[in-house]
Parts: sequence; C-alpha cells; structure tokens
Amino acid sequence: MKLEGSCHCRGVRFSVETHHPSPFMRCYCSVCRKTQGGGGFAINLSGDARSLKVRGQQHVKVYRARIQNPEDAKAHQSKGQRHFCGRCGSALWLYDPTWPELIHPFASAIDTPLPQAPELVHIMLEFKPDWVPVHAGKKDKKFQRYPKESIAEWHQRHDAEVD
Repeated sequence: MKLEGSCHCRGVRFSVETHHPSPFMRCYCSVCRKTQGGGGFAINLSGDARSLKVRGQQHVKVYRARIQNPEDAKAHQSKGQRHFCGRCGSALWLYDPTWPELIHPFASAIDTPLPQAPELVHIMLEFKPDWVPVHAGKKDKKFQRYPKESIAEWHQRHDAEVD
C-alpha cells in the first residue's frame, strides 16, 4: 500500500510503500509524547525506506533525542532520527540506521485513509504521565517498556489470523 503524508503547512509531502498500514502501536515515552504533542502518545507505522519520496526536503529537519532511562548513569543520544517540518514543526517519520530497510512514518502525518488495527499495543507505559489516560480495548496489549514481539511479528500474526 502506498502511504501519502504531509506536514500541517504542506511544505513537506512524502510517500512511502508499506506492507503493514495498520496504526497499532501507541508509544507513551517522553520523546514521542513531547515531539508529537497529541494524546500523550505517538503512533508509528512501518514502511520500506527505499520507497520514501519527499517533496519539500529543504524544510525537513532532524532531531536525535537524548535518552536516559532511570537505571542509566548518564544520557546517550538516540540513533533514531526524528524528521519534522522546520516551518510548522509537524512530526513526519523516524529513521533508525539499526534497521536501514525501514522508515517509520508517524500516523498523525499520513493523509491516506488507514485501516483500523484489530488490537493496539501500548508501550513505554512506565513513562506515561498521570494525566494521560490509556484507552485499552479487551484485546489490547500493554507493556511497561517494549514487547518481545517485533513490529513484523505482530503483523505476521494478524495477517495469519485474517487468512
């Protein structure tokens, strides 16, 4: 499926191909929460990095977050590159060189209608502030940090359930 996305001011428009268009994972970490500005969580999708096409590249800026978990003696800079519009500040996608074949567009930037996920996965709940409610359905999974199941494994499991 081809996903089309844009920032709020439409200075940046992009497209990316994905085999997994369901926005299923809500991340409550402080980086996602503070850079996204919505609902207290961010929703990432998964796409083929080779297929990413960007118009308005001159407006794209990159932020690499400083990460410090409670057990860490000091903070480190994330490998993840959070791309956003330098004009309006809209979060667009995350790229992490650890997985060079993937790009993770934020569902909030996607203009293409997306299918509803059969279940949601709520991650990084350890870092969720008290004011943020978790609206979890009966099938939803909740994790203090990360699940053992990868994004690809989640989609494989749900693709198998549909077949």
